[in-house]
Amino acid sequence: MMPWRRHRRSSPRFDARAQADAWQLCSLLLDYPREDLPRHLAALREVAGGLPPSAGEPLSRFLEHAEAVGLSELQRDYVDTFDVTRKCALHLTYFLHGDTRNRGVALVQFKQLYRQHGVELGDADAELPDYLPVVLEFGATVAPDTAWKVLNDHRVGIELLRRALDRRGSPWLDVVAALRATLPDLDGDDEQALARLIAQGPPQETVGIDDAPYAMDPALDGLRTPPTDGCAPPGSAPHTPQSLGSTIPVGAPR
Repeated sequence: MMPWRRHRRSSPRFDARAQADAWQLCSLLLDYPREDLPRHLAALREVAGGLPPSAGEPLSRFLEHAEAVGLSELQRDYVDTFDVTRKCALHLTYFLHGDTRNRGVALVQFKQLYRQHGVELGDADAELPDYLPVVLEFGATVAPDTAWKVLNDHRVGIELLRRALDRRGSPWLDVVAALRATLPDLDGDDEQALARLIAQGPPQETVGIDDAPYAMDPALDGLRTPPTDGCAPPGSAPHTPQSLGSTIPVGAPR
């Protein structure tokens, strides 16, 4: 059992609406920057301004950065940050399982968890079910308690991502900082687990790509193209599976 699972019994720091809005914003901003992002920056800043400062302030800083650099530079920086290094992987199971058979089992468990809540990832979706923006969208719009447990199960991986972004001086550090603000702090055994991940990297049962720890993002064979699917519209029948796409249409959360 992962030592950080004790946080599954912790209480969320934010109220339900603030947590949902924070997770939705983080989901949007950790995904590939879409062409319509500039049109929605003002609305997104308004939502960030209504969040508790621990999440709202870093999200506001990132949105200011996105406006200042422009869409093209933001897209190039995104690819350079997330698509060519494992250190900044956005796939949660990678930090725990690496490229091993156990990761395949974990990915199936993610899909099963979504199905239990009436959510289906379509075959055409570009991302794996452990992709952090998808998990955050699921938590913001479908099952917050379940997503809370998943995020805390992978809390050490999120911390490893934060530290990698910090070392790069990445503007996406602010987005992960906002996510961290919604989750419990690491302490005790958590720090030991984090130290092991940093020292050893993920498990090394490789699948044919460079097996140096965190060398290349394991989920990608080439550079990302912006996916187009989004959430299924609200109000669907309770037992009809929703289509939870790999991204969420950019706009004010909820």
